[in-house]
Amino acid sequence: MTWYERLHSLRIDHDLTEAQVGAIIGIAQSSYSDYETGKSVISYDRLISLAQFYDVSMDYISGASDIRKPFETL
Repeated sequence: MTWYERLHSLRIDHDLTEAQVGAIIGIAQSSYSDYETGKSVISYDRLISLAQFYDVSMDYISGASDIRKPFETL
């Protein structure tokens, strides 16, 4: 699964709209939609914010792993 498919899946799993997730990370719904479709590349900072919000590891949210581990802070 790609990172943008993973973003879509996480949002759906949490019963959120694109506008709600966009507001959480401080962007417009249309910009967030571009992330979920792969039209735009998400910044590292926003990816971290989403991993923290969804409480999943960076490996999981980026699509590098299918194992859903919690977000770890140092």
